[in-house]
Amino acid sequence: MSTLAPTVQPRGWAFWFKPLAFLLVAVIGLYYVKWSPYYLKSFIAAGSHSIGGSIIDDHQVAPLSAALAYAQVYFLAIWKAAVLAVILGSLVQVLIPRDWLLRVFGKAGVGSTLRGGLFALPGMMCSCCAAPVAAGLRKQQVSVGAALAFWIANPVLNPATIIFMGFVLGWQFSALRIIAGVILVIGVSLFAERIAKPQTLPEAAVEAVEIVTSPDDSGWFARWMKTLWQLFWTTIPIYVLAVLVLGAARVWLFPHVDGAMGNSLLWLVPLAVVGTLFVIPTAAEIPIVQTLMALGLGTAPAVALLMTLPSVSLPSLLMLRKSFDSRVLVSVALLTMVVGIISGLIGAAVL
Repeated sequence: MSTLAPTVQPRGWAFWFKPLAFLLVAVIGLYYVKWSPYYLKSFIAAGSHSIGGSIIDDHQVAPLSAALAYAQVYFLAIWKAAVLAVILGSLVQVLIPRDWLLRVFGKAGVGSTLRGGLFALPGMMCSCCAAPVAAGLRKQQVSVGAALAFWIANPVLNPATIIFMGFVLGWQFSALRIIAGVILVIGVSLFAERIAKPQTLPEAAVEAVEIVTSPDDSGWFARWMKTLWQLFWTTIPIYVLAVLVLGAARVWLFPHVDGAMGNSLLWLVPLAVVGTLFVIPTAAEIPIVQTLMALGLGTAPAVALLMTLPSVSLPSLLMLRKSFDSRVLVSVALLTMVVGIISGLIGAAVL
């Protein structure tokens, strides 16, 4: 007795409309929020060797005032990107066929991780704005490594930030950021993936998903609204609370800098820890480090901050608490600190 192999249903214009709609939203949103402003900002960086003042240089001494002041400045800087991130994180679950995501990012290993990092480069988002999209990818069961690489590469390998850094701090800092950033994105993602012990998605499973995937568009808007609300509720409230807490804590987290700090390990390690936990908008690490170095901060702790401040943050870790195992998130945070410390030591020796 013979059996007929299942066949994939024909895909009409309605099926292709959804991924094209996602692409259109992503391109228009990123152009408005990221690409156009950063293009214009690059000329400012080239001409003035500055992209603005330090976001933490307001000399706050009262925790409550510090929390409110920092939250105001921070959210004014990132709210457009945050809105776009939640929209894209929800739409990726509704408009992109799941079998497409699984074929590209579904298997554990180097290939999916590399593709996740490359997929992040046009986004140019900070760690907190990249988090909702990473959460959306994990909802679609992409591999741990690919989702982590996407999340970390957004801020660490942001092409605009690297260009700003070259104009403001020097191209040697940009080169070190690229090399250490690639190691951080790929190495940390693959190590954390092993900690998570993911199961490799076999090709047959991908094909099975494709077979059962039908171009049924009924109720897609209602599904999107539900997905959007779930993503918002699981990420944004804890995000806002964590930013307020860190805004208050900066009174103690960032000490007064003087020339005596230099490259001392006494400051390198604590600042790597602070940089990993603290939250900043995209590229804000550049004016922070520029200001601190002008006050006497040494190259080693400065490089550590350049690597750790954008990479991850306590709010972004909390935002992804339901998307990754706690061991994965703790490993990412600790390894980010280690990479920051090693990068600082190398920076002190070669820069």
